[in-house]
Amino acid sequence: MAKGKREVPGINSSSTADIAFIILIFFLVTTSMDTDRGLARQLPPPPENKDIENIIVKERNVLVVLLNAQDQLMAGKEYVKVSDLRKMAKDFIANPYNDEKLPEKKAKDVPFFGNTMVTENHVISLQNDRGTTYQAYINVQNELVAAYNELRNELAQEKWQKDYEALDEEQKKAIRMIYPQKISEAEPKNYGGKK
Repeated sequence: MAKGKREVPGINSSSTADIAFIILIFFLVTTSMDTDRGLARQLPPPPENKDIENIIVKERNVLVVLLNAQDQLMAGKEYVKVSDLRKMAKDFIANPYNDEKLPEKKAKDVPFFGNTMVTENHVISLQNDRGTTYQAYINVQNELVAAYNELRNELAQEKWQKDYEALDEEQKKAIRMIYPQKISEAEPKNYGGKK
């Protein structure tokens, strides 16, 4: 009897696409993706008065923070280190001794605190050069936000013996009325240095 050549049976690949699809879904479900993070900033509400051009900000109510292309920091009219910016900002925001060179204080009725003197018209104006490094810019931002956070924490500890984050929403709102975060960021410009 003659032996004939037998054909090798083929592999059934009809479910390969289904298996690949299931593996793809498994990896999509089980892996985590990095999400972009930005700086949390809340824009101020638009002025109620329609005549925006007549808004006058007193010089004493503005702390100008400049960051140049060499990452040198100027706050007010003097060069400072980033590590000194937080204390300077806290003194500016709170004006604890009612200094005439710092923001003016006004009486405001604040829940839980009653009639309180606050510097609600203060503004920290942050300006940077286009050549400023991203890390220097973030370091300055962190110090300014930390100044607000420390003031809020100190007040929460003094009033309720709790950290600001542990307070309920009404208590937080009252503290934000006393220390509203007002950081104004200008568009980067070429002040000199690197391009």
